[in-house]
Amino acid sequence: MSSSIKIESVVKEKNRMGECPVWEERESALVYVDINSQKVCRWSSLTNEVQSVSVDARVGSVALRQCGGYLIALGTRFALLDWDTKAVTTVLELEQDKPNNRFNDGKVDPKGRFFAACPRLLYHLEKEEQMPDGMCIDAEGKLWVACIDGGRVIRIDPETGKRIQTVRLPTPRITSCCFGGKDYSEMYVTSAYDGLDETTLAKEPHAGEIFKITGLGVKGIPQNFYAA
Repeated sequence: MSSSIKIESVVKEKNRMGECPVWEERESALVYVDINSQKVCRWSSLTNEVQSVSVDARVGSVALRQCGGYLIALGTRFALLDWDTKAVTTVLELEQDKPNNRFNDGKVDPKGRFFAACPRLLYHLEKEEQMPDGMCIDAEGKLWVACIDGGRVIRIDPETGKRIQTVRLPTPRITSCCFGGKDYSEMYVTSAYDGLDETTLAKEPHAGEIFKITGLGVKGIPQNFYAA
């Protein structure tokens, strides 16, 4: 890891299962979800304030809408969230016959389509990297992957399937990552404390916090907007 890399905790409000960070440039804010607390959250980089909206099911992911507000994957349905009024409007319900299912992570593609499945094999994680979780793409087309229970994010070349960089974080349950800041040179990383027993949690004071990484030497790209 480069000596120029700096890691700091920017959101100390603990998340049971922080996930799906999205940089909202128009608000200079980081939007993310706490799946198990059933909340959509927004941290302002200008005021350092965290606001949240509670919803009626576990929320796996959030995406920006061009017209304002957000699209969320909520339980087994997609819904629109109006941040100002806190109104949630269902767009589509799926798998109503499978009440124990739920959507997990999701992203908007360059055409404005929101995806919450469609996997393909790209890289086999090493034993110490544990399991892959949320991910993002940088401006060079490389893939950054959060390693839950591995306490790190790794950078992968999708052309070769090789790991080219590892950044270790100060807590094990690292869940997702995204680029943000004025020029998208900062990386924001979410984490969780759910899944840690009391003994482990006592040794992990940063579990559930959100971290900012600077000095990576690479920038990200703006988030795609959901078209509808």
